[in-house]
Amino acid sequence: MDNINKFQSLIILLMVLIGIILGQINIIQTYSEYLIMPSLIIMLFLVFIQIPLKDITKSFKNIKFTLTAILINFVWTPILIFFLGKFFLQNSPELLIGFIMLMVTPCTDWYLIFTAIAKGNVALGASILPLNFMLQLLLLPVYVFLIGGSSVNIDALSLTQGMVVSLFIPLLLATIFRKITINKKGLSYFEENISPKACDYQGYFLNLAIISMFASQGKVLLKNPQVLLQLLLPVLLFFIINLVIGQVVGRKIKLSKEDNVALNLTTLARNSPIALAIAVSAFPNEPLISLALIIGPLIELPVLFLVSKILLNINYVKQT
Repeated sequence: MDNINKFQSLIILLMVLIGIILGQINIIQTYSEYLIMPSLIIMLFLVFIQIPLKDITKSFKNIKFTLTAILINFVWTPILIFFLGKFFLQNSPELLIGFIMLMVTPCTDWYLIFTAIAKGNVALGASILPLNFMLQLLLLPVYVFLIGGSSVNIDALSLTQGMVVSLFIPLLLATIFRKITINKKGLSYFEENISPKACDYQGYFLNLAIISMFASQGKVLLKNPQVLLQLLLPVLLFFIINLVIGQVVGRKIKLSKEDNVALNLTTLARNSPIALAIAVSAFPNEPLISLALIIGPLIELPVLFLVSKILLNINYVKQT
């Protein structure tokens, strides 16, 4: 799965092309939309069973790291996204909402791969995962309303229903499944047999959702090719600014090189699958919002790979 994650941006691009090609067949275009939500729900169920929410207290063992990451992710980043969104996407309200949903949700999976590539503290990065996960579930609706509420008509009931269907139901089922399986088989069995398979299969269902999305909405993208260009600059600026912020703050609070790498990547990587699931459910008639969330990783993943190499070289230079 590590190799799959490294090439995820290429895989996503391939799924996009397959979806657009299949979408030229009328019957596939008509019915493919019915596969999107089930695929995302199954994917999130598989993601959630890997997250030990009971371990949320582990992040508080390193208060300096955790507090800094939380402040950057949930205080500074929404402020930055507000200004980037208003400056670059003010005239594209659907893209603005998609941009907000993508950029204010910290990643809960593949950032650990890039932390390992950059030889960062993977265990420390993993310790904050459950806390990041819970905070983004609670705060995402707040950010969408505060930052984007004046730009597009947002139905609070639809957004709430979307989060319940796409997030809380699979989260509840995953929590029950995890607890029952561990009680019957033991934690070691779960981590050695269930978690690796869930990690593999979540990618398959994400790819199925992307194919279905572009099969049903590919013609919208072909009519709006400027979407990628509109998102490119604000997304790149986010990564550049937050990389600098993370480096400066990490040095100011005297984090070790490995811990600073973990801080950088947990404050850079974004959680597009969760945001996409909410968007599909809450904004079914606004395809550009979902398209923004799929296009985002096409920019993000190559950038994260480059950042991990930069961090590795920074560490190497400082050690020599």
